[in-house]
Amino acid sequence: MKYVILAAALVIQVCLGGIYAWSKLDTTLQNTVGMSTTETSIIFGGLFPAFTVSMVLAGRLLDRLGPRVIAGIGGLLFGAGYLIASFSDGNCPLMLLGISVCAGIGTGFGYVCPLTTCIKWFPNKRGLVTGISMAGFGGGAVLLTALSHYLLSHGVHVLMVFRWVGIAYMLAILVAAMLLRFPTSEIGARVSPTPAIRTLLRDPFLLSLVLGMFCGTFAGMFVVSKINDMGLWAGLPKAWAATAVAAFSIGNAAGRITWGWVSDWTDERMIPVKLITLGVPVGLLAVVNSSMLFVVVSFAVGFGFGACFVLYAAQVAARYGAARVGGIYPLVFLAYGVAGLVGPASGGWLYDVTASWLPAIAVSCGIVATGIIASLMLLKKAKQCRLFYVTEAPT
Repeated sequence: MKYVILAAALVIQVCLGGIYAWSKLDTTLQNTVGMSTTETSIIFGGLFPAFTVSMVLAGRLLDRLGPRVIAGIGGLLFGAGYLIASFSDGNCPLMLLGISVCAGIGTGFGYVCPLTTCIKWFPNKRGLVTGISMAGFGGGAVLLTALSHYLLSHGVHVLMVFRWVGIAYMLAILVAAMLLRFPTSEIGARVSPTPAIRTLLRDPFLLSLVLGMFCGTFAGMFVVSKINDMGLWAGLPKAWAATAVAAFSIGNAAGRITWGWVSDWTDERMIPVKLITLGVPVGLLAVVNSSMLFVVVSFAVGFGFGACFVLYAAQVAARYGAARVGGIYPLVFLAYGVAGLVGPASGGWLYDVTASWLPAIAVSCGIVATGIIASLMLLKKAKQCRLFYVTEAPT
């Protein structure tokens, strides 16, 4: 049964992760309905605050309502968001309502269910199984990029692509949601209360996770939202630029599985290491001068980016207990929402002002470097001040 649930979790994440194909749709929206780079960046970036804030609420409701209900709500909202966008005629406020708000909230409700459910079903392989289920989210862009490319190349309007995605993905998520459930041993189990948010925010360890998440996802979200445009700016043919989007997605999926496996036998010291493996290839995007190298570096950025979505979840489970992941991890994930709003929008604005992606790349690398230094300091302080260190509560 647990492998069926893992497969259902993977389906949900593949659907939700299609948002990482935005770079392909971004360019088409600009060319066909006249939207600006800043507008498409804001729409993409606006999804992530809604995503992460709603995930906090969904995480609090999950134990009460169960993963089927929460994931089902997520599927309905996600599909409705894409349908609204398909009827927007390129109107920016309607696109914001559909993609940023509705699909964003739907993503938050859908995302937390596979994550929490799989950790509970595989307590001894938390990192690996989280990586596998989250790989669907990272690899979802491969499917949607291929689907979008096929439809657009056959004359389907970009807004009609949104409509087909909304219908098909909504149905897929709803079917997969029906298969989700917690282990029988988890139902009714007694767990010591999750600490108050004000207490958690005094823990240097949690702050290191929040900061690492923000710095890593700032750089990653900027790249994933604009990698197609960056490739075209660097002189790549359209086919190679689309390949770079797919390479990022494949690297993202591979990174989630690999880093998930690594997190099962390492500790929090991997946080600065993970940031290094992301920051270096982001910087290389500024200097690569061939199509093949650009694709390889895109894969490397995706690989480092993928660590953000398994390493921190595994560390929350290890420090605070698997039963509290749904209540605590969304607080860390809020940093991703802020980064998703600021990273793509600032990158798009810098390009509009300078007509170059180099300033945005430099800013991203600087933020990653700041995260490396600050996380080392916070982790050192966490060892000296164990404000809150929880294991599973006795039943």
